Amino acid sequence: MSTLRLTHASQHLQGHCTITGSKSESNRLLILQALFPGITLLNLSNSDDTQAMQQGLTATEETIDIGHAGTTMRFLTSYFATTPGVEKTLTGSKRMQERPIKILVDALRAIGADISYVKNEGYPPLRIKGKKIETEQVELAANVSSQYITSLMLIAPKLPNGLTIHLVGEITSIPYINMTCALLQKVGIRTEFKGQTIRVFPQENSTPQTVEVESDWSSASYHFSMAALADSASISIKNYVEDSLQGDSVLVDIYKQLGVFSTFEGNTLHLSKTGDAQAHIALDLIKAPDIAQTIAVSCFGWGVSCDLTGLHTLKIKETDRLVALHTELTKLGADIRVTDTSLHLAARKNPIVEEVAIDTYHDHRMAMAFAPLGLLVPIRINDAEVVSKSYPTFWEDLGHLGFAVTAVK
Repeated sequence: MSTLRLTHASQHLQGHCTITGSKSESNRLLILQALFPGITLLNLSNSDDTQAMQQGLTATEETIDIGHAGTTMRFLTSYFATTPGVEKTLTGSKRMQERPIKILVDALRAIGADISYVKNEGYPPLRIKGKKIETEQVELAANVSSQYITSLMLIAPKLPNGLTIHLVGEITSIPYINMTCALLQKVGIRTEFKGQTIRVFPQENSTPQTVEVESDWSSASYHFSMAALADSASISIKNYVEDSLQGDSVLVDIYKQLGVFSTFEGNTLHLSKTGDAQAHIALDLIKAPDIAQTIAVSCFGWGVSCDLTGLHTLKIKETDRLVALHTELTKLGADIRVTDTSLHLAARKNPIVEEVAIDTYHDHRMAMAFAPLGLLVPIRINDAEVVSKSYPTFWEDLGHLGFAVTAVK
């Protein structure tokens, strides 16, 4: 795997990029398209995760290896479990086999699904025998991952009686559940989400229609970070809307605190550097945990302190992202403390350590979150190809914005 060295000669950014469609929207819509073939999809994500979803849905082999694609593992588990006559073994990478799935499996078993563990209890690989499911009520812990909830919501319209999901505990990442509701409604499926209860009504067929996927806001976060750390910036990125379904669109408000101004012109988002950062940033990111790494690195680059909370889901991602952030930011000279649910960064007093090689732990967001620091000091990113999981053209787009991106041994 390659290491890339990043530098920028001027710290002035100007350019435009077209970011691939949201993998969160794409993977939800691909499940709905499999259930309702009259749906046509435009601007699908070209990420590894979405390719894994497409391959999984069309695979004729009995064993399907989805690699690192956590969303694909969770969504396909429910899809195959509720497809009568299907027999599949779902497996993935070594890290995927360490990521828990027991909450989802328990919920599916509670409504009658036939799922067994091939190796370790509570973890993939899974042996799934699809069957008709008629149970219409299920209870699910809501404080671990919204993807478990979404997985059940997506297959619910094809169940004879639909599905009512009773959520237990504080609900994690509500915007992602709202996104799922909105996409279901967009293709004609009735949903209700009130308090701790979600109801998805049965739907025999869907009216043929075309749905365009909005570009990915999580991927846009790295452009916000670059704009914040640059001396001046004028960046345009396409296929974004002001009233986005994606929870990470809170970037617009968050990065105002770091000196970035956002405007919309049609479906183009314009970013410009307008001022200084606040001295301290305090955020509860329980609704948008995927942008925590980017914000932490932005604050470190600026030299401002931050307290980020609501981060308990980061421990079960591609890596333990809180531990990884602590390790890599410490290499650069940060004074940082993390708990199981939060990150606390002191204002930087010393220059950033140059020529540090950032380890990415097979985590695409680690690679991209640290890349903007190349505006300030020469930095190296190990295992750089990992960005293909969500943003395959990331390094090319940095080149368009004036970064020197060179391979090193």
